[in-house]
Amino acid sequence: MAKTVKKNKSNNFGSYIKWFWILFLLGILGIAFIFLLASWGALGEMPTFERLENPQTNLASESISSDGKTLGKFYLNDNRTPVAYKDLPQNLVNALVATEDARYFSHSGVDARGTLRAFIFLGTRGGASTISQQLSKLLFTERASASKLDRIKQKIKEWVIAIRLERQYTKEEIIAMYLNEYDFLYNADGIRSAAKIYFGKEPNELRTEESAVLVGMLKNSSLYNPIRRKELMIDRRNTVLEQMGKYDFITEAESDSLQALEMDINFNPESHREGLATYFRMYLQGFMNDWISKNPKPAAEGERDTWNLYLDGLRIYTTIDSRMQKNAEDAVAEHMKRLQAEFFVQNTPVRNPTAPFLDLDKTEIDRILERAMRTSDRWRSMMQEGKSEEEIRASFNKKAEMTVFDWKSDSQEKDTVMTPMDSIRYYKSFLRTAMMSMEPQTGHVKAWVGGIDYKHFQYDNVIQGARQAGSTFKPFVYAAAIDQLRLSPCDLLPDTQYCIEAGKHGNPEPWCPKNSDGKYSGRSYTLKKALANSINTVTAQLIDKVGPKSVVSIVKSLGMTGEIPEVPSIALGTLDVNVYEMVGAYGAFANQGVYVKPVMVTRIEDKNGTVLYEYIPETKDVLSKEVSYAMVNLMEGVTEGGSGTRLRTNNQKDVTVYKEIITGYPYGFTNPIAGKTGTTQNQSDGWFMGMVPNLVTGVWVGGEERSIHFKNIIYGQGAAMALPIWGLYMKKNYEVKDLGISDGEFQRPENMTINVDCSEVKGDIEDKVDPDDDLEDLGI
Repeated sequence: MAKTVKKNKSNNFGSYIKWFWILFLLGILGIAFIFLLASWGALGEMPTFERLENPQTNLASESISSDGKTLGKFYLNDNRTPVAYKDLPQNLVNALVATEDARYFSHSGVDARGTLRAFIFLGTRGGASTISQQLSKLLFTERASASKLDRIKQKIKEWVIAIRLERQYTKEEIIAMYLNEYDFLYNADGIRSAAKIYFGKEPNELRTEESAVLVGMLKNSSLYNPIRRKELMIDRRNTVLEQMGKYDFITEAESDSLQALEMDINFNPESHREGLATYFRMYLQGFMNDWISKNPKPAAEGERDTWNLYLDGLRIYTTIDSRMQKNAEDAVAEHMKRLQAEFFVQNTPVRNPTAPFLDLDKTEIDRILERAMRTSDRWRSMMQEGKSEEEIRASFNKKAEMTVFDWKSDSQEKDTVMTPMDSIRYYKSFLRTAMMSMEPQTGHVKAWVGGIDYKHFQYDNVIQGARQAGSTFKPFVYAAAIDQLRLSPCDLLPDTQYCIEAGKHGNPEPWCPKNSDGKYSGRSYTLKKALANSINTVTAQLIDKVGPKSVVSIVKSLGMTGEIPEVPSIALGTLDVNVYEMVGAYGAFANQGVYVKPVMVTRIEDKNGTVLYEYIPETKDVLSKEVSYAMVNLMEGVTEGGSGTRLRTNNQKDVTVYKEIITGYPYGFTNPIAGKTGTTQNQSDGWFMGMVPNLVTGVWVGGEERSIHFKNIIYGQGAAMALPIWGLYMKKNYEVKDLGISDGEFQRPENMTINVDCSEVKGDIEDKVDPDDDLEDLGI
């Protein structure tokens, strides 16, 4: 009987074993069958082999500075720039594996142990999703279904895709793809954008605790948001650090010490209107749109045949140096903030009832405001909405909450309540500026500042704006005279009233320009001192000798494209020019007479590194080496004894006089500097063009309207409005030795036949015109 019982027990156990294996094999076959069905598309469409090989990911195009820094990106919704695995720090990879998939390097896309654990314990002891599965979800599951049945189908598809991804890519490539694909919020698409936005770094610069923050966000970036949920994010970061210690990527002591640290977020949100070189980036956008329109994409079958700046991940290599660009922007902000404060002081309602306008009556002011209203975004958008003109006009006189520009605020913005019409007048009260800096030998533009703040003032005064040049145009007249008449900087001309009669050089009436003070000394000036002190009568004599046509021919050869009338008055800068063309033209003086067209883009590559465009320099021999050196010598006189002297002076008397007017004074430069100030009628425009042997920089400052200007010459001259920006910028540049900005002499040609040593010249006056009186009366 005992034997029978024992036999029955043995048979029952054998039956259990048999059914276990049957069920196990059926389960395996069932899973295999489900996977097979999924791969056939029975559970929904599956990605093709081609899609797996080339996942359709939108990539932002990136503009890159000459020193290898990202200036900005062009994107619509995805601010994503891919990073190769080799550029990821090991601490980031370790944090990812330790937290998300500890057996990542030992499975083939699906973690069987993790899946079984999750199935048995219903996910209470951790999930089973591998990095490969998470990548498949990011790439091919648009949204997790709310239906449990549909979600199971999606999960099965993700398993299948994960296995196929593992066959298609290396483990390292999958990690890079996953980190490049994830959305970290705040336009931080992918690990590179996230590192930049949250820590101001490239990924390979991340410290372990910073990598832990970003890996912690992978669980749910909306929940674990380091900006809005700091405490929750710190807990999540510490969990990641604990996992790294658990799997021996760091020691327990390291884990504890890192968990004790504060979470140091350096938030740098990226947008098209903020960041470095905003005006230049918008110019670049136009450049790229033009290039794309002329260069079709060699597309494969089924793909679009045009490049997309916002989706194709183009890499645009520019000539801008990020360090010089920052120096330029800092110099502009430092000076313009101070200059604007003085402008507001001089334009209070008591001092100027028509502020910010001067010398205009109510009708003229109303005309300006009417034009501004009708060209505003508000007017345009309301017209598109079908609003009547009466409704639109009424809206401009209703108070509304708005955020406006404000120099006094750290963010340069303030919230206020005013009518849209008042906001138009408010914005017109701000002085505008433009600055461009170029290497004359190559034409490479190193810095570009089109205004005081792109977010609020989007008009680019570097290349869009054109204003009267004032005395900065005079060097072209002198160049024509030295070139054609073989004059020397040491030749003498009298400071007496000079008239060009009617009918000569296209003059309809006699032209008799005055000096800025309305006086004539009767003494003789060398050309060098005449230019340094902006003696209008001498310039008038020179253009009469060479003729306006010769001057126009030279400036056209130097890259100026606008219409220039062939009349004598152009000698005093009556024509409108922009900073871009002025810097290019002055570059020829520093480059031994060779004009090099300014260059902003050197190369364009696609996302795979294939070169699509490389620039070809455009050059033209315009002046001889001797004439160019003579011109440089002439303009050195401006900073040695003319309107630019304050770049060098450093005595206590000057400091007392200038420090309240000139931002950053004293500058104390001792190296050779060639330059020219310019101030137009009524102080509407202030210019300074400054050169050292390997850098030419132009600065303009003025109001949006010519009627917006300082009342007197003290603040309104180019030497007070524009020159300080150049001085601050160059001081900052010289502090960065790696930039290699020259502090040496300009290159002198061998066998120089034009005399530039004026020390022995007799008859030149000693009592120079006050360099502070640098106002050029245009004589019109």
